[in-house]
Amino acid sequence: MATPSDHSVDPFAAVETLRTALDRAGIVLPSLAVDAAMPALALVDLGRVHADVALRLAEAIHKAAE
Repeated sequence: MATPSDHSVDPFAAVETLRTALDRAGIVLPSLAVDAAMPALALVDLGRVHADVALRLAEAIHKAAE
């Protein structure tokens, strides 16, 4: 697994990996995409979501952290 400071991670692969994991948790981030504005930074845009989606995402993260 990549470390938080690992800038060699392919952002497109990261988006697809995250999309798959979220899908397994029943969560959809409609705006999830690679941020093409500054490709050298390899940023992933998570977008905006409704509050209920944010709560489900938080719940999934809490469960995984247990």
